[in-house]
Amino acid sequence: MNATTMKWLLRREFWEYKGSMLWAPLAVAAVLVLLIGGALVYGLADHHIPSRITINGHTVEQGGYAVKMSAETASRIAQMASSMYLGLSLPLFGLLTAVVFSYCLGTLHDERRDRSILFWKSLPVSDEMTVLSKVATALLVAPLITIALATLVSLILLFVGCVGLAVNGTDLFGALLSSPDLYLSPLRVLALLPVYIVWALPTVGWLLLVSSWARAKPIMWAVGAPLVGLLVVKWVSLAMENLSGSPLNLTHHAQDLVARILTGIVPGIWFTYDGHGLPRDLAPGGGGIDLGGLVAHSYASLAGADAWIGALLGAAMLYGAIRLRRYRDEG
Repeated sequence: MNATTMKWLLRREFWEYKGSMLWAPLAVAAVLVLLIGGALVYGLADHHIPSRITINGHTVEQGGYAVKMSAETASRIAQMASSMYLGLSLPLFGLLTAVVFSYCLGTLHDERRDRSILFWKSLPVSDEMTVLSKVATALLVAPLITIALATLVSLILLFVGCVGLAVNGTDLFGALLSSPDLYLSPLRVLALLPVYIVWALPTVGWLLLVSSWARAKPIMWAVGAPLVGLLVVKWVSLAMENLSGSPLNLTHHAQDLVARILTGIVPGIWFTYDGHGLPRDLAPGGGGIDLGGLVAHSYASLAGADAWIGALLGAAMLYGAIRLRRYRDEG
């Protein structure tokens, strides 16, 4: 019964927020295909770009690709393309951050504002199931839709680029289709979803807590309150340093707390918490991006206490959102 209820609750969330969950990413995906694909087609057809390509220090002029490019060179280019083609859809992952933020901040507040909460509470559905369905929508449904669209857009653009190169004398289809990374890249991005969920829990919990509590302008409470609190801590620390010569040692922890509850839904945010960012061996190079290493490094971020302390705080805030929804039904 719970599984069936959850399925219908997820359908309800998707139907109610289809504009931001589906149509907005589809519009951005279409724009990416038109702009990037159109630029590739126009550049290759009208201006014959790229006019030259440099591989291992050797420059090959346009029109000589098919003659001068060896099988090894074609394989290297295909390897780079197959490991990096999902980067063409990065704007979709940026949109995901905005979609999840606006959805979590508005979903519980909107049902109180338009009084529809009275109807939903008349149904035999618990507050726990309702809030958890919203968590699942934010952390599973929206990211899965984004990953699917990102994969589709990237494959279309990769195909357009390969067709354009083939027309100009360079055939990469064979080397590209035989590259394992072409098929494994979407699966590796999908494998990052559990890491994203753990790091996003504090932000999702905070936004749903504010959404269930704020009477008006929830964005002012969700963003303004943490920033004001951080400014107060910094001011007190500065005052303590001026009076006693010893600053308050809470500033760094306050900054981390504010960052966790406001930026946790940004994909890849976990790379900023080890102090080094993206490892050098995972950065783009002659062989492309090592997505397998990227996945391993992402899961290594879960070995620290920061990820799990934040997840526990997120779970506590979700519990608070459930309790507030149970008793706060005024508009």
